[in-house]
Amino acid sequence: MRGGTSRAPVFHRRDLPQSRADWDSIFLAAIGSPDPNGRQLDGLGGGISSLSKIVVVGPPSRADADVDYTFGQVLVGEPVVDYSGNCGNMSSAVGPFAVDEGLVAPSGDRATVRIHNTNTSKMIVAEFPLRGGRADVEGDYELLGVAGRGARIRLEFLEPGGAVTGRLLPTGRARQALSVAGLGSIEVSLVDATNPCVFLAAAALGLAGTELPEAIERDRVLLNKVEAIRATAAVAMGIAKTPEAASRSLQANPKIVLVAPPADATTLSGALVGAGSMDLTVRMLSMGRPHRAVALTAAMCTAVAARVDGTIVHGVARPSASGADVRLGHPSGTIDLAARVQGGADPTAESVIVYRTARRLMEGSILIPGSRLRNA
Repeated sequence: MRGGTSRAPVFHRRDLPQSRADWDSIFLAAIGSPDPNGRQLDGLGGGISSLSKIVVVGPPSRADADVDYTFGQVLVGEPVVDYSGNCGNMSSAVGPFAVDEGLVAPSGDRATVRIHNTNTSKMIVAEFPLRGGRADVEGDYELLGVAGRGARIRLEFLEPGGAVTGRLLPTGRARQALSVAGLGSIEVSLVDATNPCVFLAAAALGLAGTELPEAIERDRVLLNKVEAIRATAAVAMGIAKTPEAASRSLQANPKIVLVAPPADATTLSGALVGAGSMDLTVRMLSMGRPHRAVALTAAMCTAVAARVDGTIVHGVARPSASGADVRLGHPSGTIDLAARVQGGADPTAESVIVYRTARRLMEGSILIPGSRLRNA
């Protein structure tokens, strides 16, 4: 299924081995990892983080949910499946999958599916239209970064703060200086909402914040600096014990987001997006590579951070008229989010609302060589 600007095979929990220890070998073979050539030609992946993902959906493990949903980020070049966080984009595919597969039986012309994300122990409420008892995929909602239009899916992430670390501000501070080996002192904001993120000003790395992904990807020195900052932040947030461990097996989290004030920028399609259509500019990196848009969980964390006094994000963002909506400018255009945050010395995030589209692309069997299976 495509979910938002990502894509992943979606598995029924009942079709997988009972032991979670036996899952990784299946997922790695299905996606085509590890691939030293970076293409995942021997699987269903696409060689980039947004196309190297796994979703598992099954019966709920808590009374207030309709289904359980587990997300796996598959590394392209290493035999690793990272379950440390959620994927906001693929979250949009879970409700339609649950309805179409008979896991949830809604009535009328709209469905509401309450999703328990097992990675973060957080709840997501998905609302979307139905047609003939199945999730409608046709509509007039345009999602930048996806060709065409589709039926709009409303996703509300409830109490997203502390999804991985247990606290919205894992270190208790909205802004702090990190001592990064080889770089010295770097000012960052460490925020955990839907997924943990490391925020720093693009200007701190000599960037305008409007650079396109290809320009960032060509700069290996810059990428090495960004990874050093991310890995050091992972230790500060309690996600990894050492920077080396963060770079080796925890590449999906925390994500790193470079922020800058609103600015006119050219998108990947060549269109010009004006500064007036955004509240801040973001460039996000995941799995060591710049994202062609912005990962939805990172976008949601950014929206929350923009509402927390003292963060770097709050400092560069233009205050919005509504006080809740946040418009992010990214390489493929803009995205609007609604973030509700209670301020104070210990702020809390009440919810984040976003809109996506999703579509089932194909269904059938994935063939796994016996030699690739853990217990073959």
